Amino acid sequence: MKKIALLLFLLNSAFLFAQKEVSGLVKDKTGNPLPGVNIVEKGTSNGVSTDFEGSFRIKVKEGATLVFSYVGFTTVEKTASGDKINVILSENDGQVLNDVVVVGSRNAKRTVVNSAVPIDVINVKDVTTQSGKIEINQLLQYVAPSFNANKQSGADGADHVDPASLRGMGPDQTLVLINGKRRHQSSLINLFGTRGRGNTGTDLNAIPAASIKRIEILRDGASAQYGSDAIAGVINIVTNDNVDELTGSVTYGVFNTNAKGDFLPGTPNTKGFRLDQNGNGNSYGKDQDFDGGSVRVAANYGTKIGSKGGYVNVTGEFLNKNKTLRPAYDFRKGFGDAEMTGVNLFANLAIPISEKTEFYAFGGSNFRDTDAYAFTRNDGERVVESVYPGGYTPRITSKINDNSIAAGIRTESSGGWKFDLSNTFGKNKFQYDIKGTINASLEEKSPHEFDAGGHSLLQNTTNFDISKNYGDVLKGFNIAFGAEFRVEQFEIFAGEEGSYATYDTNGVPITDPTTQSAPIDPVTGEPRPGGSQGFPGYSPANEVNKDRTNFSLYADGELDITEALMVSGALRFENYSDFGSTLNGKLASRLKITDHINARGSISTGFRAPSLAQIYYNLRFTNFNASGATEVLLAPNDSPVTRAFGIEKLNEEKAVNASLGFTASFGDFTATVDGYYIQVKDRIVLTGYFDASSLNLGVSEAQFFVNGVDTSTHGLDLVFSWKKNFDFGQFGATLVGNINDMKIDKVKNGTLDESIFFGKREKAFLLASAPDNKFGLNLTYAKNKFDAGLAFTRFSKVVLVDYADEDDVYNPRLITDLTVGYQFTKNLKLTLGSNNLFNVYPTKQDEQGNTEAGGYWDAVQMGFSGAYYYARLGFNF
Repeated sequence: MKKIALLLFLLNSAFLFAQKEVSGLVKDKTGNPLPGVNIVEKGTSNGVSTDFEGSFRIKVKEGATLVFSYVGFTTVEKTASGDKINVILSENDGQVLNDVVVVGSRNAKRTVVNSAVPIDVINVKDVTTQSGKIEINQLLQYVAPSFNANKQSGADGADHVDPASLRGMGPDQTLVLINGKRRHQSSLINLFGTRGRGNTGTDLNAIPAASIKRIEILRDGASAQYGSDAIAGVINIVTNDNVDELTGSVTYGVFNTNAKGDFLPGTPNTKGFRLDQNGNGNSYGKDQDFDGGSVRVAANYGTKIGSKGGYVNVTGEFLNKNKTLRPAYDFRKGFGDAEMTGVNLFANLAIPISEKTEFYAFGGSNFRDTDAYAFTRNDGERVVESVYPGGYTPRITSKINDNSIAAGIRTESSGGWKFDLSNTFGKNKFQYDIKGTINASLEEKSPHEFDAGGHSLLQNTTNFDISKNYGDVLKGFNIAFGAEFRVEQFEIFAGEEGSYATYDTNGVPITDPTTQSAPIDPVTGEPRPGGSQGFPGYSPANEVNKDRTNFSLYADGELDITEALMVSGALRFENYSDFGSTLNGKLASRLKITDHINARGSISTGFRAPSLAQIYYNLRFTNFNASGATEVLLAPNDSPVTRAFGIEKLNEEKAVNASLGFTASFGDFTATVDGYYIQVKDRIVLTGYFDASSLNLGVSEAQFFVNGVDTSTHGLDLVFSWKKNFDFGQFGATLVGNINDMKIDKVKNGTLDESIFFGKREKAFLLASAPDNKFGLNLTYAKNKFDAGLAFTRFSKVVLVDYADEDDVYNPRLITDLTVGYQFTKNLKLTLGSNNLFNVYPTKQDEQGNTEAGGYWDAVQMGFSGAYYYARLGFNF
């Protein structure tokens, strides 16, 4: 026994003597310490990170190689030949152009610089710490060249979910992925006062910014690679996987209410506003200097699972944002950004099962309680004077629940084949509550608040993906193929009776108009309308519960023929249970012209299936404008009413994409320039209002979803980036730009009147989703514990058509953002700044009040709430 103990002692001693402790310091070229640098003993899971002073200490085997890596810097390997190692890391460039990306290629060795298609990589931590923007849509609006998003007012549900798009396409023509897996869309379909009319989209703001590691934007048609919705491109959100670190921030900000512009002297609501005791917006108060106050609290933490690289990373976020109130015409007393309270949770984990197999899962839950202005009801317009003397502004409040979870197993065989089996589930539910309202047919007996029902969208996607890289075929060959099965379900559920019913003089719901009649409005002499004002509730007649399935097969390959020339191709077959099959393909290539310049190009076909909402959505609503109100029926695509007007069954949108561009990298300077062409046939749009007064539908007008137009879009994306270290600090400059020209090639109205089918106003809204250009110049400076950022964003002219059939011209605007930060301790950083520093507003329109939203401006890219000032305290432990 003693011999065994002695042997164990000697073996243990030998092991201990074979270990050594190495310490050192990691800095950048300017001599500034780099905190958070990853240091790993090569070939093992043994690793540490540098502290706030750039110092590290690690025990390794004698003669081990240490790998030093840090985002944005070149990875360095050093042999542990002594007890001390000091390392200087050099930066890659101004962007993360050499990071391996997930989207755009299934080749695990592909980077942004050597990809055949344009991809933006946005380090969200950098953006969020140097900006006051608290939502993903607004972050991307100012850093991605061809991304556009708009804040709305008076647009019903779109006040609560911002429509967003790439390259001027529709919100539903961009596919969103989370960690490479398809994300479900919102159940909301955009209808009123908004871009993307008739489109559904993905609610990016349901994903907490603090959970995101980076965002990859593929600016190229990708239906052949990823399926429906990828006509304009793909946005892939990669979530955090860091461990042993608690990071987060507390942000508070407010808007400047002093709306600059050519307002009439004495206009009562150019600055400040007060709601009445019911929150209805009927009385003006003394001026407020600031409004729209917002608080955002976010935290992210990761911890290891086991000792073989497993982890779980969790994010929590709370956001509370008050309304803004901006100048509106006399008939519109409430106009501005919606109020919102939201809670966001997200988790990402991976657990190794064996050396080459791991289980992974990620998902989250988002809840938002929102409150937005509807159109004002003035004297003679659905007003019960004894209840709301002088008129009132109803409020559309909504409760949005967005939940998702993905789980899968990925493994690699001994032959190098990679397998990935996963299932992704997501559901978005949108519930409407209308407040400060009335059912006019109930007169004084009416409640002032109604449950108006809502809608939901469920999506479940099962994927099986296989890939392999052959390094010995020419200069490298990657092949991938797989299958996908998806189930979608769209539902409309009814609200309470008072939200949709019209009552007779005895307070009984009218079921037989020949024997029952509503009370007469003493001002208009017409029967009082039923339903909740602001947003009518969904009735049992509106209820929908429809589903469909989709099955797809794909194959793609990339071949590096030489060191300089790469070609790739993809083919995808999809079959939908409700309208049939489609086959799409893509070819792309990259040519290395010199060591610093690459040329690239692609051509592809694409498609987008009509959404279930576009096929089955229906609603009876009141359309308000400066001339008054009319009752409208939005009929589902499969209804007899739709067929009676000669509207055909919806089919898929069909697209052709082509792009040609180059990338350049010269030391501290990088550039990408990419031209593109997108032709879309049979785009699904929302028609104008047809006269339906003779159909005994109880409404005066009808509206439909149609494959209504063909469009073609030419454009150019530019990204120039430079970053350099000097003795007096680190400077960076990035110029991003998009030039875009969309044309409506054909309106497919058949025998119907084009001016009603898709007239001047509808055309203007479609084209306004593709502004002529947007340019942004972002300047940064950092030295020791101080950093600053200055950004200039120019939005081009936008022309809309108002209710008087006149052009509303919004002239170009230059928006300036400023931020300064100071790292007080290794754990705390304070940032102060302003978005729209000089309080610039859109061009004020005429005094007739014919804008779509009833305010002095429509919803344009730069927003309409003016300067935003903020302070943020960031923490890192």
